[in-house]
Amino acid sequence: MVGRGKAKQGRSKKSSSSRSKEEDRISQLPDPLICHILSHLPTKESVSTSVLSTRWKTLWLWVPILELDSRDFHNKFNAFVSFGNRFFHSDRVSCINKLKLYLFDDDEKDDSYITSWIEAALKRQVQHLNVFCPPDRSWYKIPTSLCICETLVSLKLFNVELDGVEFVSLPCLKTMHLKYVYYGKVATFERLISCCPVLEKLKIVGYETQEDDYKCIRVHSLSVKRLNIDLRDGMGDGEKYGVVIDALLLSSLTIDDEQAESYIISNLSANAKLDIHLDFGLHDFDEASVSSRRSSIRDFLLGISKVGEMIVCENTLKIICHYSKLEMSHSKLEPLPQFGYMSHLFAFIYVPDLKWLLTLLGSCPNLKSLVLVWAFYTAQRHSEEMIQISFPFVPECLLSSLMSVEIETSISGYASEMKIVRYFLENSVILKKLTLRLDYRANVNDIFKKLLKIPRRSITCEVVVE
Repeated sequence: MVGRGKAKQGRSKKSSSSRSKEEDRISQLPDPLICHILSHLPTKESVSTSVLSTRWKTLWLWVPILELDSRDFHNKFNAFVSFGNRFFHSDRVSCINKLKLYLFDDDEKDDSYITSWIEAALKRQVQHLNVFCPPDRSWYKIPTSLCICETLVSLKLFNVELDGVEFVSLPCLKTMHLKYVYYGKVATFERLISCCPVLEKLKIVGYETQEDDYKCIRVHSLSVKRLNIDLRDGMGDGEKYGVVIDALLLSSLTIDDEQAESYIISNLSANAKLDIHLDFGLHDFDEASVSSRRSSIRDFLLGISKVGEMIVCENTLKIICHYSKLEMSHSKLEPLPQFGYMSHLFAFIYVPDLKWLLTLLGSCPNLKSLVLVWAFYTAQRHSEEMIQISFPFVPECLLSSLMSVEIETSISGYASEMKIVRYFLENSVILKKLTLRLDYRANVNDIFKKLLKIPRRSITCEVVVE
């Protein structure tokens, strides 16, 4: 027993000695390498772990990347501020590359520390800044000096106040996300975007100013290539407004907006990608309601006529269908603008609106790929509606350009579903691939038999069943 005890004690001393040597090896690493290691550790671990020597804890103040989350301090606000102050008000002279601040302060204490932290980061040439505040808290005020930073490459703000900005100079900024930002004045928002000469990626979620009478939101940029506008929330109940987008190099546009009555888009580059969920401020999508927005819808469609790829939601497509019907009733020869650059279309569509599908396809003479999703589809409920839909003509794209059709909605093999499949197989001259997805309850053998009986106009067409 005594011998085994001595052996265990010996192993313990050996283990301790081994750990000491390992720690010594780590301590011999050069300062820049230690800083690099620390920058990839979560902040609370990099400063709290007992493995760190005093030297490491000192070097932590020099790391180029910091993610500071107040929730890591277990609601101890003073400890959180003290911790941040050590980092931002140290004697460091090295640059800060990336800074992420997550400020969850439910008690709405004095937030002046935010100003000092951000200004300290600006002095240390911060390149990537992300400030996140919870949506249930009043806005943290961001210092206006942020808008004249010569080094910022990426800026992401969530639920903050950016007011009193008279001058903007962000010569290196390429990415900007503005989510639920309070701008004070409309001019602040417009200046913030237009005065970024190399801005390429812009995301706008929500929009609020002290000016109640803002009727127009303008996005003007000579450099933005990718724009995402989400105004579904954060605009105030019942607010009506219009949006004007003037971006010469814009090649990708995503719109999610229920309230705006109009969207005017200028200079959309040829072959741009468009993803739209736009209701034009309507709550009903019947013919009478759409008629009240005819002019706005026409302007919007003309503005996107050069789009190359489009994803369109069911409500927007329904509005377009009713608009087309209205124009046809007024003896217009071309109810919709010609989308001559359109090569790919992904459409969510209500089953009753399938009767207007050919009108839409008729406006896309060079379409190569079509993906269809029947919105809120139930085979048993919609079967009768689908069987009554007629397809009286063949659009030009089926005769000359359409090579791929995909029906993403799971089908069961009803005659009404196969009617649509038959239409594309019998009328598409150069179709190479038609893809179907089967409902898990579908009779696979029965569907294959039906598919084999359908004549195909394109001898090279492959039917893929998933």
